[in-house]
Amino acid sequence: MSDRRALAALAALTLLTACRDEAPAPEPVLRPVRFMVVGDAQDARRRTFAGTAQSGAESRLSFKVSGTLTEVPVKVGSEVEKGALLARLDPSDYELQVQEAVAAYTQAQAQLRNAEATFNRTRDLYASRTASRQDMDQARAARDSARASVYSIGKRLQLARSQVKYTRLEAPVDGVVSAVAAEVNENVASGQPVVVLSSGDSPEVRFAVPEVLIARIKTGDTVQVAFDAIDGQRFEAVINEVGVTGSGTGSTFPVTARIEAPDEAIRPGMAAEVTVAFEVADQGGTPAVRVPPFAVVEDVEGRFVYLLEPGGAGQGTVRRQSVEVGDLTADGLAVTLGLVAGDRLVTAGVTMLVDGQTVAVDGDPGRAPAEAPAEPPPAEDAP
Repeated sequence: MSDRRALAALAALTLLTACRDEAPAPEPVLRPVRFMVVGDAQDARRRTFAGTAQSGAESRLSFKVSGTLTEVPVKVGSEVEKGALLARLDPSDYELQVQEAVAAYTQAQAQLRNAEATFNRTRDLYASRTASRQDMDQARAARDSARASVYSIGKRLQLARSQVKYTRLEAPVDGVVSAVAAEVNENVASGQPVVVLSSGDSPEVRFAVPEVLIARIKTGDTVQVAFDAIDGQRFEAVINEVGVTGSGTGSTFPVTARIEAPDEAIRPGMAAEVTVAFEVADQGGTPAVRVPPFAVVEDVEGRFVYLLEPGGAGQGTVRRQSVEVGDLTADGLAVTLGLVAGDRLVTAGVTMLVDGQTVAVDGDPGRAPAEAPAEPPPAEDAP
């Protein structure tokens, strides 16, 4: 009986050992990594700034004389041609000045005729030795003074007539009225803006650039402009003005870009987004690739990074690559040598890697893959 029990125990032990031998061996744990695709060192870094559309030429028109507004025949949005009446002042006072100047001019001309006749008579008497030299000089002086008076009053008459013309405010060019700053019966001073006239075929966009970037913007650079009110369209513009003095607190500088292919839908005052491309370089001007600083490590052999060679089934192999670096900015560390466009740069877990190591990768660059378990689950015992 005891022999049967011993044989049964031996058989059970043999069966259990066989089941355990058939359990699959645990797969090796692959360290997950995150990577990014390196762009070209000549690629541009794009920045977007808020701006406002304005007409290519905006004129704030005013009267050269002061007075009371009697007529404003235009309103905002009115299209006007060159020479069209925009506003008119009461000309009564200036017309009176013209009448006064005309009277004075007529009187001066009469005095001039009298002085010339006196001079001619005195000259004849002086020739016949009937008049003295002093009489001759006095007659000549009276004639010259009368001539000067006629000239002076004539200029005053021209000015008075010009002031009457200045009571009419006319459009200097074809355009659109974008603002009317005064109403009928208001008293306006000379030089006070009354009508704002927008003209020019090419609209412009004005935006502010921070002081840290203004030195990298040059006249003639090309930018892209988009408007919230015009969906799905982007317009190419060329920078034509770069401010040299800061606006406001001095932390930003005004920049103006002219849109090359204008659209009738673009109107002054529209909100715009201006995209500017800045070439990536280090402080010395050498073209560079900006990478996260923690992607670059250093040992006794120098600075290096790990590049990912993708494999199948979510795996890949990392390879060591020596690099040269430049300056460190808020945009990242400048790599001037060692990386080319298209390289898959490992950006996470680099301190725990070795050259040639197989790793787990995610399909999307820049995203962290799913975490691998700390250790494989134990195999269950077979019954």
